[in-house]
Amino acid sequence: MAGPLPAVLLPNTASVDAGGRLSVGGCDLVSLADEHGTPLFVYDEEHLRARCREAAAAFPDGVAYASKAFLCKAMAALAHGEGMWIDVATGGELAVALAAGVPAGRLVLHGNNKSIDELRVAIDAGIGRLVIDSFDELGRVDKLAPKHPVPAYVRVTPGVEAHTHEYVMTGQVDSKFGFGLASGDAARAVERVRGSSGLDLVGVHAHIGSQIFLLHSFEKEIEALAAFVRDSGVGELCVGGGLGVAYVEGESAPTITEWAATVIGACRAAGITAKVTAEPGRSIAATAGLTLYRVGTIKEIPGVRTYLSVDGGMSDNPRPVLYGSGYEAFLPRATDAARARAVSVVGKHCESGDMVVRDASVPADIDVGDVLCTPVTGAYGHSMASNYNKVPRPAVVFVRDGAARVVVRRENVDDLLRLDL
Repeated sequence: MAGPLPAVLLPNTASVDAGGRLSVGGCDLVSLADEHGTPLFVYDEEHLRARCREAAAAFPDGVAYASKAFLCKAMAALAHGEGMWIDVATGGELAVALAAGVPAGRLVLHGNNKSIDELRVAIDAGIGRLVIDSFDELGRVDKLAPKHPVPAYVRVTPGVEAHTHEYVMTGQVDSKFGFGLASGDAARAVERVRGSSGLDLVGVHAHIGSQIFLLHSFEKEIEALAAFVRDSGVGELCVGGGLGVAYVEGESAPTITEWAATVIGACRAAGITAKVTAEPGRSIAATAGLTLYRVGTIKEIPGVRTYLSVDGGMSDNPRPVLYGSGYEAFLPRATDAARARAVSVVGKHCESGDMVVRDASVPADIDVGDVLCTPVTGAYGHSMASNYNKVPRPAVVFVRDGAARVVVRRENVDDLLRLDL
């Protein structure tokens, strides 16, 4: 038997009334599901703003929101409004940020295989930072011959293996990202950028992975990079993102403030005088968001397992399938109830592996028609959602001060057919 959902997994403005019903941003979650339908992504706008403000205060100007975690026009405008730059990794993310009114000069363009069209659009718009990831990319920039030098970072692969899932490790020697430090490619890239008339070398960038709990991993990153950064004489060092968040009971994670203090302290101790910045994404958005589902079937196989099927699944949260990621589940009508029944929460897709929460604990009185909630789904749910089995993607709602606003509408069948010829 599991107890009530730990409050630490809920957004900042979460509150439970005397009857056990959960509200976020002053909005009752069950009522939101009734009004807007399910599945539904719900974000606590005050939580998002608080995390953005924390990041902007913890790091110098230049800290960027990693938009791959969660991006729509409303989110880009929010992060920009709270003092953050925006990290975009494709032409599509760039277009959304620009459409949200974020100045191009406050954008950082990433990507290990930027097309010449993506580079052209970014350069013509006046991109604030271009992260150079390969020698081929340098050749593409040379062909474009920018009229004015573009501020550039060289992405360095430091050879650090973070303690996280292998699919989200990025700083090891065997990586598709960046220029290897040990191989000498990073040093050669710095010289190439310095010799380019179209680029202005302003900094070094590195990233070691995602969902990292141990701050020591970032200290190892700085240790590996220190001599290179000092010798290069650049004015900026971006240590990337990757700070982990708690998804399930028993997990805990450092705050953005603690992360910044560790990283900046390690840099100063290593003699790095460059401005130190970062690109948090998950730690901004994850706990701010919840997903609401409607229970459709409860199938008990005696002595084996109970399958609780909801109206979403791997199309709105592929992380359990991709990484074996764990989540909690609870009923927002009975938030403080004991969760005595063991079930596997599954989606509606034609895959046996379509698990939302493999080993979930839910209240014993759960029934068909109930609204089920999975917390900490604000990062990599909406952004990785798909139309598998031609399921329309859910709506996204921001809640604040008792009001809910739809910032991304729910897809419908017409949307699914619109591109078919």
